[in-house]
Amino acid sequence: MVEDIPFIAICVLTLSLVFLLKKILSKSQTKNVPKGSLGYPIIGETLNFLKAQRQVKGSEWIEERVSKYGPVFKTSLLGSPTVFIIGQQGNKFILGSSDDVLSANKPPTIQKILGKQTLAELIGSRHRLLKGEMLKFLKPECLQNYVKKMDELVYKVLLKELKENKTTQVVRLMKKLSYDMACNVLFDIDDHTREILFEDFTTAFKAIHSLPINFPGTSFWGGQKARARIVAKILPIMNKRREDLSKGVLSSTNDMLSCLLAIRDENHQPLSDDIITDNFIFLFVASHDTSATLMSLMIWKLSRDQEVYNKVLEEQMEILKQREANEEGLTWGEIQKMKYTWRVAQELMRMIPPLFGAFRKALKDTCYQGYDIPKGWQVYWASSGTHENKDIFENPYKFEPSRFENQTKPIPPFTYLPFGAGLHNCIGNEFARVETLTTIHNFVKMCEWSQLNPEETITRQPMPYPSLGLPVMIKPRCNMSS
Repeated sequence: MVEDIPFIAICVLTLSLVFLLKKILSKSQTKNVPKGSLGYPIIGETLNFLKAQRQVKGSEWIEERVSKYGPVFKTSLLGSPTVFIIGQQGNKFILGSSDDVLSANKPPTIQKILGKQTLAELIGSRHRLLKGEMLKFLKPECLQNYVKKMDELVYKVLLKELKENKTTQVVRLMKKLSYDMACNVLFDIDDHTREILFEDFTTAFKAIHSLPINFPGTSFWGGQKARARIVAKILPIMNKRREDLSKGVLSSTNDMLSCLLAIRDENHQPLSDDIITDNFIFLFVASHDTSATLMSLMIWKLSRDQEVYNKVLEEQMEILKQREANEEGLTWGEIQKMKYTWRVAQELMRMIPPLFGAFRKALKDTCYQGYDIPKGWQVYWASSGTHENKDIFENPYKFEPSRFENQTKPIPPFTYLPFGAGLHNCIGNEFARVETLTTIHNFVKMCEWSQLNPEETITRQPMPYPSLGLPVMIKPRCNMSS
């Protein structure tokens, strides 16, 4: 009898989800919803979609449906009926709509792992309040103050790697670097806590795009357990900083967590612990994995393309050559000189965007180009619909960084979307730029390397990474300069 309990639990959960899905769908039967297939009950086309993502064939998955149903089609992902809207006008409709029409509410899996009150979910005055306070740490004038700390951290990590290893996995290294950067620069988390939290954040992030089956052994279940452990570890830190803030021994400008603790709303009340922990986890995931993705892809590209590598190397070495004798490390002015290096990053994000697309949720019945989108349905935009459009980007499948140089034909709005757009665009895009350029600068000046698997492809998990972790032979550069 005991052995039957898991099976019974799965049956009850499945039947409940089927009933919920039927209830939602019954409301749409009389509407002119887009054509398409909702796939299997509950699962929908989730597994098919995620498989395509892992194989970096997400754009082909979309094109297959666009050819059948047109640029507006329905499917079902992560337990919810979903409308895909492809193209510039679709991006503008989704990303430019007000929050009372299309909310940034994420699917249940994402909400359960990241939280329901993150910056990506909040609307109205609460969203404006948090975004304004967070931007104080992420705008260019503040980032200037982080360059020295970032440079020292990257140099220290790479120096240790070079001393201890002849081969290294670049993805592992970049994840470690970006994680340490978030801990050190944004949140002021000590080394001991940093190490304890790392595995839980890794587990939680992997669960974000899983099916919402909360059963022992599933990725979703493991992700929620990891989130609970993160919250349990961060609450004592929050309490200590709250106490230090009240005593005046800590400033709200010290770090992002202290900033959140010091915020007062329109009623002069502090934010709840739930809002703070939700946004702590959200910001950690957003700042950690997105940057690690871009930095890994940069090293992957430099390993495979000699021409691009030579130009990046030349630019970085010229910066070192021109450095003032009294300058000991990287400066904000030098970051601004890395124009070609950043164009390589921009082109990589066009061809392999960190963010494939994103969900919105219809809070009321709405319509687009004659199609009805019922209340409660998800809406999804995909970057490939414009990033790979030859009418927007000439020869879209050719790697051409110069397309971002002195553009005579500006890129139309809502077409280049590595960081999203609209009210809920990524607030950390400038932080990611400085972090990436600082890391590539140090990697190129300090290291010589060769790819162990030259044919290594890219996979999404759900962010795009080299499929084998990008193992390389690595050694110190002969004329390495600190």
